[in-house]
Amino acid sequence: MTTQQQYQYGVGKRKCAIARCKLVPGAGQVIVNGKSVEEYFGGSRYSSMVTEAFDATGTRAKFNVLVTVSGGGLSGQAGAVRHAIARAVLAGDEETRRPLRVRGLLTRDARVKERKKYGLKRARKAPQFTKR
Repeated sequence: MTTQQQYQYGVGKRKCAIARCKLVPGAGQVIVNGKSVEEYFGGSRYSSMVTEAFDATGTRAKFNVLVTVSGGGLSGQAGAVRHAIARAVLAGDEETRRPLRVRGLLTRDARVKERKKYGLKRARKAPQFTKR
């Protein structure tokens, strides 16, 4: 008989990206789509953004993070992973709600690209107007 491993689960969204995250007890590794965070996002800008929830709650070395992310670009995916990790941390310990809420990590950023309208060149850019 196998023992079932305990984990916390969270889903995060940003722009068109969706991230599904599992927090498993461990040493603090973050794996995104089978690669390390630095390898996947290619720099410290996004890797520090992704682990912001751990910095807010002081739980960096307690969990290994397994993330599956799809859709969008690097910025949207990093935001989605950050949101998913924050939700997973909250699912494990309700006491972390306040520090996560203060930093704005639990709020889903609802800004998405505006659709193009007919008769216009982009969402709001109109063709040049000529009077005569």
